[in-house]
Amino acid sequence: MKSLVTGGAGFIGSTLVDRLLAEGHAVDVVDNLSTGSLANLQAARADGGHALTFHNLDIRSEELVELMARRKPDVVFHLAAQADVRVSVERPVFDADVNILGSVRVLEGARAAHASKVVFAASGGTLYGEPDRSDLPVKESHPHRPLSPYGVAKKAVIDYLAAYRELYAIEFCALALANVYGPRQDPHGEAGVVAIFARRLLDGAECTIFGDGEQTRDFVYVDDVVDAFVRAGERGSGLVANVGTGVEVSVNELYATMARAAGSDTPPRLAPARAGELRHSSLDSSRAEIHLGWRSWTALDAGVRAVLAETAQRKRSS
Repeated sequence: MKSLVTGGAGFIGSTLVDRLLAEGHAVDVVDNLSTGSLANLQAARADGGHALTFHNLDIRSEELVELMARRKPDVVFHLAAQADVRVSVERPVFDADVNILGSVRVLEGARAAHASKVVFAASGGTLYGEPDRSDLPVKESHPHRPLSPYGVAKKAVIDYLAAYRELYAIEFCALALANVYGPRQDPHGEAGVVAIFARRLLDGAECTIFGDGEQTRDFVYVDDVVDAFVRAGERGSGLVANVGTGVEVSVNELYATMARAAGSDTPPRLAPARAGELRHSSLDSSRAEIHLGWRSWTALDAGVRAVLAETAQRKRSS
């Protein structure tokens, strides 16, 4: 099968590319390298041979539709995005340009290529707004009430996917992702707390926790998430499906787990809470289990140990 991955040089995208190549797919990667890195594709480029083709291209480019029409992917995995909620608040027009108009360009490319399906990386952390604690883990049936331009854009793209399904018979599956972590995650940016803690713990530096640390998140390991993407390439058509563990982990718990794994007894520094941050978040992934045959399997302790090991290896080689 031929696959095209937008954002394929990023943290999740490159891990997906590795998996697709391992399963015998021919893979086109579209990435403008604004946040992704060719280093993430080093192994794939070395081992993939002619099965992997990289295109340095922005998803907003008019050339994208022509490229996709020429390459004719069967399935499009759309992960490219402006992914920082804070940037979306500061620059909502830019966020909409990338995340809405860029996504429509991807859909037009899928239509020109006669692709059978688009699998979209949605955001479970922003799609549902601020659910009541009693509604956690939140189900897909919960009202979609995003509170940031980033979340609004992700919701809009889901609506576009549904319209393209009706108008042009392009199937879709939108995966509402929890807080994804794992090797290759950028330690810079608002979504990379595991990567940030890993880097600072291994440097012997003090870590900062914003607020009281009792805010909770649903941390799901990148290999588990990639498995959901691959399954969604063939299943779950027409659905929005949550991809998470359903387990709330506080930032204090996360830090304690990582410090223990790193052999550190240095307490974190507490700083004022950041405005607009969700207090609690977790996703019910029952729909993914039913329709994709998917569930998370990587325990937090094992996942953070893998992140620490990969971070240590990168430090040694840099």
